[in-house]
Amino acid sequence: MLSKLRKKLRIIPLNLGASTTGKVLPLVAVFFVLCLIITLNRYYSFYASFDQGIFNQVFWNNLHGRFFQSSLSSSLSTNVVHAGEVATVYYHRLGQHFTPALLLWLPIYALFPSPATLAVLQVIFITAAGLVLYVLARLYVQPPLAVMLTLSFYTANAVLGPTFSNFHDISQIPLFVFGLLLAMEKRWWWLFWVLAVLILLVREDAGINLFGVGVYMILSKRFPRAGLAACTLSFGYMLLLTNAIMPLFSEDISRRFMLERFGQFADGDEASTLEIIWGMISNPWRLIVELVTPVDRTIKYLLGQWLPLAFVPAIAPASWMIAGFPLLKLFLGQGETVLAINVRYALTVVPGLFYGAILWWSQHPKRFKLSFRRFWIACISLSLLFSFTSSSSSLNRAFYFLLPDSFNPLVYVSLPQQWRHVSQFRPMLAQIPPDASVSATTYLVPHLSSRREIIRLPALELRNDARQVIKVDYAIADLWQLQQYQPAFKEERNLLRELAQQIDELTKTQEYGIIDFRDGVILLKRAATPDPQATAAWLAFRQQLGKE
Repeated sequence: MLSKLRKKLRIIPLNLGASTTGKVLPLVAVFFVLCLIITLNRYYSFYASFDQGIFNQVFWNNLHGRFFQSSLSSSLSTNVVHAGEVATVYYHRLGQHFTPALLLWLPIYALFPSPATLAVLQVIFITAAGLVLYVLARLYVQPPLAVMLTLSFYTANAVLGPTFSNFHDISQIPLFVFGLLLAMEKRWWWLFWVLAVLILLVREDAGINLFGVGVYMILSKRFPRAGLAACTLSFGYMLLLTNAIMPLFSEDISRRFMLERFGQFADGDEASTLEIIWGMISNPWRLIVELVTPVDRTIKYLLGQWLPLAFVPAIAPASWMIAGFPLLKLFLGQGETVLAINVRYALTVVPGLFYGAILWWSQHPKRFKLSFRRFWIACISLSLLFSFTSSSSSLNRAFYFLLPDSFNPLVYVSLPQQWRHVSQFRPMLAQIPPDASVSATTYLVPHLSSRREIIRLPALELRNDARQVIKVDYAIADLWQLQQYQPAFKEERNLLRELAQQIDELTKTQEYGIIDFRDGVILLKRAATPDPQATAAWLAFRQQLGKE
């Protein structure tokens, strides 16, 4: 089959004239503008959340020469989560995720040092990936089919969901992998290996994508030597990185992340990647069970990935060769997010599926008939619908203003309501000096993350550069936001109760004083004289909470 595939592949000479680009550029522009509006509204209306703050603080620290340090990321480290230690400002995030490719974009961030810049960068990455996909498709298929493939990419739930979410390192993967495949097709080997290295530098597990491309290059017999080199490079790099380099920064890879994702293949309270791989090999029955279970979610996930391409990747050999390894990683992993089609991990599967679909269509161009085009459009429409509904969920709430988070009980925040709320409390953020230490609730964290010392409430302590444990200077909490969602969501309900009790204790002991309170947002300062009006407003709000 593979030899026949190789013989049938035909490359159309690349000639992107005005008539060709005129068909795809409007699509690219519409996608870019709409995504930019949605993501910037999400940020400026205070729905960007904790991860956006982590990456912004990493960029901000990089800009100031403290490379990949983050107190926010430290709060997720095994020392804090499992050992109960205090978060540190000098914690190196490279022990959690090895992401040096982010340095590529530091000059842009230096020009526009804001968390919003990261949202714009993410939209640019995905938009550019779609354009490279179109160029790649034109090597094999005619413009109308290439445009459909690009449209499928821009409407895929696995693309839109992560694009509308917080900034994440995986958003670079489609652009780099599509570029790698294009370089392979054009025999631009210098560019191929540059992009191969960049893929590896995205994060510690990104080499799985390069490994999949290498397997395709070998099995298709097109570039077996280069494929073998890609497989060797990616596999060796991932083993060296996770077993020797990342542990130099912290123990998170072995004591937290490997166990959280693949703990079913390990014994004890820590495991290296080598131990996890051996656990899989030595227990093949468990491997098979984990691969297919839960059966319903596994099937649903595959259907969701195939839907925007009208299920063509299901029968495309190249799709299985390249995307099979990222899929294998997800199917063997634990946790709710690994099989969530609108979470960032889904992006790692996308390039292989689309490249395989391109090759399949190059062999079956006559199948692109009116009846199939109608079916394809229906699949794209369904994908858009699912993208809309899933992006309105609590995972990223990009469309919080269009669709209620819950219907029974009804939980809905309109756009005017949210922006009115933002206009009420935004001036409070300016009261916090840029060099002050602060603790904030999740949706306030990104807007305050361009600083050295920041943590998430209810935590109030961190270890500073002098290696001393300190209480933060300021604490700010958006209780109104929690109040809106607490009727239907247990997490918000519990956090609202916990923060209200914490504020009662802090003000009773006079450790912190309330210096401002507006529309359900409270600002406290350590050892400050309380503002009488702010305190009275808080007590009235607190009494209202007690009645709910």
